[in-house]
Amino acid sequence: MFIGIIAVIIFLSILILVHELGHFLAAKKFGLLVEEFGFGLPPRIWGKKIGETIYSVNALPIGGFVKIFGEDGEDATLKTRISGRIERSFTSLKIWQRALILLAGVFMNFLLGWLVISVVFFIGIPQTILITEVAPNSPASEIGLMSGDRIANFSKMDEFIGYVNDNRGKVINLEIERLDKSFSVQATPRINPPEGQGALGISLAEGGSPKMGVFEGFYEGLKTSAEIVKSIFLALFGLIKSAFVGKGSLESVAGPVGIVKITAQAGSLGFVYLLQLLALISLNLAVINIIPFPALDGGRLLFLFIEKIKGSPLNPKFEKFSNAAGMVLLLLLMLLITIKDISRFF
Repeated sequence: MFIGIIAVIIFLSILILVHELGHFLAAKKFGLLVEEFGFGLPPRIWGKKIGETIYSVNALPIGGFVKIFGEDGEDATLKTRISGRIERSFTSLKIWQRALILLAGVFMNFLLGWLVISVVFFIGIPQTILITEVAPNSPASEIGLMSGDRIANFSKMDEFIGYVNDNRGKVINLEIERLDKSFSVQATPRINPPEGQGALGISLAEGGSPKMGVFEGFYEGLKTSAEIVKSIFLALFGLIKSAFVGKGSLESVAGPVGIVKITAQAGSLGFVYLLQLLALISLNLAVINIIPFPALDGGRLLFLFIEKIKGSPLNPKFEKFSNAAGMVLLLLLMLLITIKDISRFF
């Protein structure tokens, strides 16, 4: 679990830094004054001004931040009156330019996910069979098999299924890998299993992929990333739709505790599985950040859209209040999911 905690801190730092780097590079591209680019969260431990930007290292080693001149709206008005640098302010840009700066963080998270998945395809993943579900009162349940176990003595699902079906009613040996442990078990496949169940009473997934060349790997990485993003959007839409009809559930959502546990499991399987998880979390962050909810980039894009429709900026105090309220709601949701994680995993 300790390794999982360290890995999650590293993952989040990488993902948030990459996200903020997108905002930073886009702001620089449009000639804005970037006042600070920080690694970690304040209070500041060390900082050095290079050019007009302070590059800092901060006490809380999770993620980072970028401070763009005029980004907070109300403070920018005061600063520009004093300094006369309104042309370097975030609020001085056209709406489409501000939108691109906000979208740059999302793009960088997608780009990171795509590149990491491509690296996974370059490396290749050994073929493996994973148990995804165990039916109650089945032969697999009776010998203690669990979701997430790997069947080590087979690499192809059709070969394993054929072996089980050929030995119905007979005792078979299975080599199982669970986290960092390996063990052998014996089971007797049922001759006449219940409808909808197999002879052992397990659902399976085949994992792994062969090594790919550079161009093929990048193409497959892009295609896979797009499919994952589509799946995340559909899952979120389904979750929101269920909430509106009173059937919403957070059982399938993982918070910090759940992510730590999943990361520990992925680490026990090997480095390439950690890379897969990093890519998946990065793509999830890209999707979540584009949701039009205050405190997220999508919420700020929504405010820009409203500004475009009404022909004038929103009241800075309203934006600040909305973003603060949105952050409180997100933190409460995170707390609720964390409580769910604790009850689920412990």
